[in-house]
Amino acid sequence: MTGVEIAVGYVFAWLVGKARRVAVRADTEVDRGLDAGMDRLHELISAKLGQDPALERAREEADAGQEVPSERTRRRLVDSLEDAAEHDPSFAEALEDLVRKLQSAVAAGSGGVSATGDGQAIGGSVGIRADRGSAAALRMGNVTIGSTENPPPPPGPEQG
Repeated sequence: MTGVEIAVGYVFAWLVGKARRVAVRADTEVDRGLDAGMDRLHELISAKLGQDPALERAREEADAGQEVPSERTRRRLVDSLEDAAEHDPSFAEALEDLVRKLQSAVAAGSGGVSATGDGQAIGGSVGIRADRGSAAALRMGNVTIGSTENPPPPPGPEQG
């Protein structure tokens, strides 16, 4: 089940916010939708797992101020959710549906774009144009235009 790992991250984030009492309800529709989705996900998982030791341990870690669950707690919670989903197809469907909705809300709130490493993400229109034998790009490395048989000398101090 692909959504289980994501669900574990979301439910732990919900627990952290609840533990800190800083889950300030924002006034935008996206944030309200995200908050409501996180609440529903926590309710769904809590109702299904009840007093499951993995969920209890995640709650303890969130109460202790951890930003993310320990690796062992995360694995145990994933196992508990996967087991529950394998034995209850309607729970599995509800979990996947909530995870999809949360992912959509997160994407909508962030503009739907992201980049890592040396990447670039653009959430709007970009116009790049080259004319008169030049080259244009959002980002460009070394470019040679025309013949490379007699390349021009590199620019000196007087050329800029």
